[in-house]
Amino acid sequence: MLSIKPPYAEAIFRGDKRFEFRRAIFRKTVDKVIVYTTSPTCLVVGEFDVAGVISDTVEDLWDRTSRHAGIDRNGFFDYFRGRDIGHAITIGRVRRYRTPLDLGEAFGIRAPQSFVYIKKMPRTA
Repeated sequence: MLSIKPPYAEAIFRGDKRFEFRRAIFRKTVDKVIVYTTSPTCLVVGEFDVAGVISDTVEDLWDRTSRHAGIDRNGFFDYFRGRDIGHAITIGRVRRYRTPLDLGEAFGIRAPQSFVYIKKMPRTA
């Protein structure tokens, strides 16, 4: 599960954002990402398949992903300020939930700072 700001989550579900950027990336193999939107929404709104992960220098990462980054150049470089290497999760098939889920009720957890591993989806998703 990834915590994503609402405007970026919306861009993912519209298909405008095809990469989700992270300063730190998963250590385990992840094939699906559950999308938790941060404040003010604070709901689990959908999921997407992980089509791959690109790890590269920040400059090269921008060159490789900028057309479908869903973020402007300044925002991208501000996010990665102080980092040499950045990561881009390539977004595959996207599914928005008909009814968003309350994080605590559905998963029994608090909002992750960046991401958290989930082993099993609740039946309501």
